[in-house]
Amino acid sequence: MESKQPWLGKPFTDIVFILAPPFLSLLVVMAFPAIFRDNTRMPDAWWVILILLIDVAHVYSTLYRTYLNRQLYHRFKPLLIGIPVLALVIGSGIYLMNGLWFWRVLAYSAVYHFVRQQYGFMRLYSRFERTPAWYRHVDQFTVYYATIYPLLYWHLHGGRHFNWFIENEFLISASRPALAVATGLYWIMLAAYACKEMHYWWHFRSLNFPRIAVITGTLVSWYFGIVYFNGDLAFTLLNVVSHGIPYMALIWIFGQKEASRPESGRWLPVFFGQYGLVLFLGLIFLLAWFEEGLWDWTVWKEHRDVFSVFHQFPVSIDKPALALIVPLLAVPQITHYVIDGFIWKKGSDRLTKSGR
Repeated sequence: MESKQPWLGKPFTDIVFILAPPFLSLLVVMAFPAIFRDNTRMPDAWWVILILLIDVAHVYSTLYRTYLNRQLYHRFKPLLIGIPVLALVIGSGIYLMNGLWFWRVLAYSAVYHFVRQQYGFMRLYSRFERTPAWYRHVDQFTVYYATIYPLLYWHLHGGRHFNWFIENEFLISASRPALAVATGLYWIMLAAYACKEMHYWWHFRSLNFPRIAVITGTLVSWYFGIVYFNGDLAFTLLNVVSHGIPYMALIWIFGQKEASRPESGRWLPVFFGQYGLVLFLGLIFLLAWFEEGLWDWTVWKEHRDVFSVFHQFPVSIDKPALALIVPLLAVPQITHYVIDGFIWKKGSDRLTKSGR
């Protein structure tokens, strides 16, 4: 068997921080079913770890790929300036017309971003493969439908004890016949993918373990997080950890490769140098805490103990003001969703040309 694998960085980094999170998350959920199954409220400690330190923090890790990277900042400068402005203007307009539709647009944008990330990782780990086109088509359909089917289940079955942002954000329309068709297609997809991998082994006498792990991890995290388990904590753990930690790891791998190049500017060597990991995480944790503090102070008011410093100054905000504050606070994640579709395209960096 060919031992060379298409790692993005060091094998240990790829395995632990990109490939393993969905499987480790599932192990945690299955080891403590009483905590995770069918719960409807997330304890503060879990919320801090999953939402604050992973979900929100991973949004800010994009800074190292954009605003703090001189070369890429100049390349994408119009987008990096224009997207936040447009996000605020358009978001405020939508919120003024209908607050629910603002969250609905944001939720579907987030879903698209999460789905595309899995496809992106699959493509990165397939970058050296020279295989027949039907292999690639099966992989693409599998990684996409592994995410789309659980979303269809959510929409066509309903009755989930969790949401993406707020209640009623998705357009739920229960239909058992449509769900039966979607489920049948899911099992056909699984069979087709298994046959493809067996054919791959028979033909090449090798396996691309990172690519298989990405596809399998996508199947695991989305099916068990949305379909099998029906608890807010299980959904968040499988959803957030499987998305946020691999993304931050990819940023770290990219940053380490770029920090030594003069064209990357003066900031990357600071965050990816001797004490880089502490500074790398410290900055994004601080920004995540500050953003969520503002959210809780002005909008949610659900985690007063975590953000007690903000709540020293009580505020009451009317709807016109919220139409500015809510989209403004959402600007970082909207920018993250949109710009992420550009900064990882082939040719935008040397990452896709690296391998071991």
